[in-house]
Amino acid sequence: MRDRLRLAIPNKGRLVEPTLALLHDAGLAFDEHDRSLVSRVRNFDLDVLFVRTNDIIEFVGDGVADLGVTGIDLLVETGAELPRLRSLGYGQCRLAAAVPTDAPYQSVEELAGLRVATAHPNTARRFFAEREIAVDVISISGAVEVAPRLGLAEAIVDLVSTGSTLVMNGLRPIGDVLESEAVLVANPTAHRQRADDVASIETMISAVIAARGRKYLMMNAPAARLADIEDMLPGLESPSLIPLAHDGMIAIHAVVGADEVWGLLPRLKAAGASGILVLPIEKIVP
Repeated sequence: MRDRLRLAIPNKGRLVEPTLALLHDAGLAFDEHDRSLVSRVRNFDLDVLFVRTNDIIEFVGDGVADLGVTGIDLLVETGAELPRLRSLGYGQCRLAAAVPTDAPYQSVEELAGLRVATAHPNTARRFFAEREIAVDVISISGAVEVAPRLGLAEAIVDLVSTGSTLVMNGLRPIGDVLESEAVLVANPTAHRQRADDVASIETMISAVIAARGRKYLMMNAPAARLADIEDMLPGLESPSLIPLAHDGMIAIHAVVGADEVWGLLPRLKAAGASGILVLPIEKIVP
């Protein structure tokens, strides 16, 4: 057994930057270089492997890497049965069926008897087979969106995030095949035999993800309004209270959802809160 864990991450593509940001925010100190395949983490027994996105699942499955960052769409396409440790909060997209804008088809059922081009042939075949829709799935490796224009197929199944690529190529979606996002997966043997080490990495990452969705609120308020203010603060636990030098005044500290802050501020002020500070949180470990 190796002394150091290995984590495989993409070396190109849309998952690279958010993955690197997540690992650095988790406190892992390492350097990344364009031509480097392996980077040694200086403050943890971990090596980061920079590999092709399509190879990560194989690396983790074969035990070359103990952990990996990949997309749900690739897991489903390969059929790999790897433990999913957690979702990572980025890389959200969907695998969607789409047709030319001027095509008459309005639903996936109407594609029966037609050709469907995709870089996810296994997922597409399962999707249509489960719905008993007979289509001819054509596997292509890239530029899926141009297949109808080139006469290769009447429809496509491709990854969609904002939908702008479909619009640019004169396509419109008619149905979703799969929801996808980035996930952290583990080699089954490493998950069993190195459970503590794997759990440490998962905890580091989870603490950052939990903090990204929260803000730390600090405010002064009349003690008499505590009950009203406390009802407004759906934090992790009860807010922290600190007596102030002025009689009848307290400081209130609380953790709240980041998307709740702007709705809370006017209500808190109306309840008598003042000197309100909204601070970012680096990590939260439940």
